Amino acid sequence: MELQKSFQEACQDKEFESFRQELGGDENVLMRYTSQLEDALEEKKHCEGCPSLSACKNKVWGYRLTPRLVKNKVDFSYDACPYERTRAKETAYQTYLYLFEMPEEIKRASLKEVYLDDKKRVPIMKFFQDFLKNYGPHSSQKGLYLYGSFGSGKTYLIAALFNELAKKKVESAIVYFPELLRKLKTSFLESNELFERVKKAPLLLLDDIGAENMTPWARDEILGSILQYRMQSHLPTFFTSNFNLEQLEKHLSMTTSGVDQVKARRIIERIKQLSIEQDLISSNRRN
Repeated sequence: MELQKSFQEACQDKEFESFRQELGGDENVLMRYTSQLEDALEEKKHCEGCPSLSACKNKVWGYRLTPRLVKNKVDFSYDACPYERTRAKETAYQTYLYLFEMPEEIKRASLKEVYLDDKKRVPIMKFFQDFLKNYGPHSSQKGLYLYGSFGSGKTYLIAALFNELAKKKVESAIVYFPELLRKLKTSFLESNELFERVKKAPLLLLDDIGAENMTPWARDEILGSILQYRMQSHLPTFFTSNFNLEQLEKHLSMTTSGVDQVKARRIIERIKQLSIEQDLISSNRRN
């Protein structure tokens, strides 16, 4: 009786009555779902005239609770609105970009939004144009070793390039290098899978190399192994750093076990085989 009473009271509302008639079905079935139908109607009303995805008022952002009559019951599902479907289509490329300890906004980096007011970015953009034009799964193009001042946009620039290639379904990985070392050292169960994913990524950016506390293990077993594999497999590799290669070599030579210039030089030679050194000394755009 209580179910019937609640349903009949709800039907006194003209919008609800029209909504349930549009759905169809026997009242004895529909009355079991009165509260959910009222919620679905409210979300339907929210969607009518909604100006944008950011204005969504529904419980699940970008989705609407939708009832469907199936035999002797009502099934409810969350259906994406047109704005959400458009957003999903426009950002589908992001599934090809793997981030490790990087901010999510990197996925939205775009070459169209790169500031060109700084002439120091011109050779970098020229490199990107050539890379996009010539890149292929069997090409052996070099990446970029991009070094320079803090906050100059080094990571954003390379992420924007990777996003352009992601739109062509090219997989890539952007990895914060100091945190990668920490993770590999402390998480034995996950480390092998992570290490293999980074090492074999079709495109790779090792971000902020030189910011880590260097150990022989990190230099020789991790960095050296990644670079050696990528050299042999002809996989484009990019780097960002606050150090130029001469400064990085000094950093790599000084570990917790002492100074080893020979092994540091070996790493630098691999980086040179994989990338072209380019500076970006610019104002801090993070301010």
